[in-house]
Amino acid sequence: MNTIKANLNKTRAIAHRGVSGLETENTLAAFIAAGNRSYFGIETDLHVTIDGKFVIYHDDTLVRLTGVDKVIEQTTYEEIRALPVKDVHDSGKFRTDLRVPNLKEYIRICKKYEKVAVLELKNAIDPKHIHKIIEEIREEDYLENVIFISFFWENLIAVKSICPHQKVQFLTGECDDALIQKLVENQMDLDILYPNLTEDMVKKLKENHVEINVWTCDNKEDAERLANWGVDYLTTNIIE
Repeated sequence: MNTIKANLNKTRAIAHRGVSGLETENTLAAFIAAGNRSYFGIETDLHVTIDGKFVIYHDDTLVRLTGVDKVIEQTTYEEIRALPVKDVHDSGKFRTDLRVPNLKEYIRICKKYEKVAVLELKNAIDPKHIHKIIEEIREEDYLENVIFISFFWENLIAVKSICPHQKVQFLTGECDDALIQKLVENQMDLDILYPNLTEDMVKKLKENHVEINVWTCDNKEDAERLANWGVDYLTTNIIE
């Protein structure tokens, strides 16, 4: 098992949920797999538990990777941490070394391997929790190496209100002139579903000094085309 090599020119590859094409997504194993490769950054997803702690997991419920059908926001941190996670690349067998990580474990791996942390704030998060997220990252002395991303505009506004110069990217399926203007006005960048991006849109974003991240590209030819267009980041499960 290995990554798919592509010529990305100056485009920086972001490991989506770690190298999730090789290891179970959003586990320490997937993050370390990215750390030991040439990725510029490691992307992951953050949820807030019912008791106000921060865990790394994509879905709203735990069932897909743990077999336990509980909503993360309605479950305690300790309950979540006690659950083993499946190795999806080995017939879905459970591995005792795979658990749901917390925020600091993820940040510490990014720091150890000198990777940018691309942190998705899942769902609408109370600003008081966003303050705490930022403080936890500050405690690890790594905030300057974090890019916050979210589908929820208000999450990013909250980040910018606390750290006006923090890099943030708005996650979206589509982009138009109105969104570009909104991004410019709020000093935000873009993270867009890659099949919906055009070369003309790349040019327009570049003219407005908006950085471009694309999700989630696992096709070598598409990745190289996007790199030739000049996208800044390429989020991928397997391309390197």
